[in-house]
Amino acid sequence: MSAPQLITGAVLLVVVAWFAACAESGIARISIFRAEQAVREGRRGSEKLAQVAGDPTRYLNVALLVRVTCEMAAGVLVTYVCLDEFGENWTALLVAIAVMVLVSYVAVGVSPRTIGRQHPLNTATAAAYVLVPLARIMGPIPQLLILIGNALTPGKGFRKGPFASEAELRAMVDLAEKESLIEDDERRMVHQVFELGDTLVREVMVPRTDLVCIERYKTVRQATTLALRSGFSRIPVTGENEDDIVGIVYLKDLVRKTHINREAESDLVSTAMRPAVFVPDTKNAGDLLREMQQVRNHVAVVIDEYGGTAGIVTIEDILEEIVGEITDEYDRELPPVEDLGEDRYRVTARLDITDLGELFKVEAFDDEDVETVGGLLAKALGRVPIAGASAVVELPDGRPLRLTAESPAGRRNKIVTVLVEPVAAAEAAGEEGE
Repeated sequence: MSAPQLITGAVLLVVVAWFAACAESGIARISIFRAEQAVREGRRGSEKLAQVAGDPTRYLNVALLVRVTCEMAAGVLVTYVCLDEFGENWTALLVAIAVMVLVSYVAVGVSPRTIGRQHPLNTATAAAYVLVPLARIMGPIPQLLILIGNALTPGKGFRKGPFASEAELRAMVDLAEKESLIEDDERRMVHQVFELGDTLVREVMVPRTDLVCIERYKTVRQATTLALRSGFSRIPVTGENEDDIVGIVYLKDLVRKTHINREAESDLVSTAMRPAVFVPDTKNAGDLLREMQQVRNHVAVVIDEYGGTAGIVTIEDILEEIVGEITDEYDRELPPVEDLGEDRYRVTARLDITDLGELFKVEAFDDEDVETVGGLLAKALGRVPIAGASAVVELPDGRPLRLTAESPAGRRNKIVTVLVEPVAAAEAAGEEGE
């Protein structure tokens, strides 16, 4: 065959490869729902499109086989022409490589995929006219080649076909949002699902410093009161210290126990607790979510590398990584400082203690251990504050202030506001003596 004939054949093969690449890109972006919608609208070729969308892996494999075959054949023809033109030397090979890289990148790589992304419905419909009969002719050959390729790929078992990378799937979700197929919130949620696979338990847990615990020697009545005051329905039960969590007590179990027998209020809380589930803080959050669903467990104790308690994690904590912060009807936006008159203020627990000092005309109010009003109250109490907890602290000039934790809010029942008011020095001394 002459050189012009070989070049013409190579060009035709590249054109076929271009159409195959368009088909791959278009089919990858067509869902069965969109295909069925096209059928209801009576679009031409929608029946074949629905057939392709119903088994996309099969037809993607056919398109992939056609594209690779045509690209390889075109490369062979171009190489043959170059060897005939320049002789059997490195120049011929380098020219053939350069030509095919340029053609494959532009004509088969960039151009058809761009068209497939911009016009997926039309591209996939046109491809269906060719791929459906071609798949019947080829039979199991494309699937067999894919199985052989996947068998040589590291991983477990045989898979149906080549898979898109996570980046490509994310790009498809972004494209769907731009085309108004999904809402922006739905797009963000899908991205959060991907990120959950890389999230560790330590990143979503309630840290140890925010835990409200009860000692095992306390009574059922005391545990019920603590649950009602703190707003938590599940409370860790400790032994010797917070690193020795022996179980979890549920408010529902406490109420059921005392409802059946009022005298049970004096029983030890250890008689009503359930066994605790322990997980390392390096565990994958997605894996933990599936395990908690399987065993119907809603809370687990997180252990650090030294065997100490790092915190606790619930199903809701993990779900928040996907759907965002979960709030309830009692949550509202609060101002950082609310003046109640007579030097009394309601402040947010996250207010910096420097700002607290400014309210009482004190400069350089600082503490080496804490930075917020909530932290200052916790330090004075020696424990995590719950609603109604009160303590007295001193300003740098010696004036005493009473800090009182107010009602908790949010799903984690954190203290969000603290009542700050001055007290007489004698009254402060009396409280400290108690």
